[in-house]
Amino acid sequence: MADHMPTTTPTDGLTMDGPPVGGLPDGSVRTVLLASPRSLCAGVERAIETVERVLADRGAPVYVRKQIVHNVHVVADLRRRGAVFVEELDEVPDGETVVFSAHGVSPAVRAQAGRKGLRVVDATCPLVTKVHVEARRFAARGDTVVLIGHAGHEEVEGTLGEAPRQSVLVQTPAEAAALEVDDPTRVSYLTQTTLAVDETSEVVEALRDRFPALSGPGSDDICYATTNRQHAVAGIAAAADLVLVVGSVNSSNSVRLVELARRQGTPAHLIDDAGGIEPGWLHGARVIGLSAGASAPHHLVEEVIAFLRGLGPLRVREHRHTTETVRFAPPKEVRTNER
Repeated sequence: MADHMPTTTPTDGLTMDGPPVGGLPDGSVRTVLLASPRSLCAGVERAIETVERVLADRGAPVYVRKQIVHNVHVVADLRRRGAVFVEELDEVPDGETVVFSAHGVSPAVRAQAGRKGLRVVDATCPLVTKVHVEARRFAARGDTVVLIGHAGHEEVEGTLGEAPRQSVLVQTPAEAAALEVDDPTRVSYLTQTTLAVDETSEVVEALRDRFPALSGPGSDDICYATTNRQHAVAGIAAAADLVLVVGSVNSSNSVRLVELARRQGTPAHLIDDAGGIEPGWLHGARVIGLSAGASAPHHLVEEVIAFLRGLGPLRVREHRHTTETVRFAPPKEVRTNER
């Protein structure tokens, strides 16, 4: 990563001042503080590109288990281009191509794909794969594996499936404090990659109080993109009257950004796009913080800025926490088709 010192600069490719029409009641200029980094992370970009490559190389239909990433616009666009999203592999005809989503799958799902003769293209984010490897390693040495995460999330289901008999899900400090295991001296923890950093720390501390010999991953499981976006939002929330986060309701990392801003005392709302903005939110909001979750395309942020500019004079300032340079190679199943 480069440049970890927050800076505030004009945004690239965006006009700074809009036409002097409408706007705030006194005619003054409204300011948008644009959090950076924002929008798509390397794992999401890789997953979307994977589906695009398979469609280009093999043609439609291409089946995708679950949403490839948690964003309604991404899913709708790929569906229009021939992707067929299914909940389970029972819906995929034998012998067809299936893409596993960025959130990962359990060994049981992989085994089912093998029985059905499916041609699997695995778009699991490498950072999720890292957690799966850790789960297998901890379980192999006889530990109870405590996964900190949200029940029902695809990533959590996949990780728990790596060692279902030795894994337990914990969601809150209270659950951690009450947890019972067979051997309190052999307990390890892992985390979902898209959690709030501060809240997760509270759960880890509760686990450590409960199990002093607690082991953890060699490096933080919460991914770099989630952490960076949270720090960037924290940097703008205190200065804003309102925070808008572009992202879908099933996007864990997007929801965490809204919660973080609210914990700092700033009203915050999650929107899929500019059409989700309610006029009442903007009343008296002279400074609007704007970010986007790691699965939200960049153009959706630009459309929100255009919408706000249409209401009156607007100044856009970028608050940069860091610059992301991470890139992931495509899955091996599509790498041979690179041109």
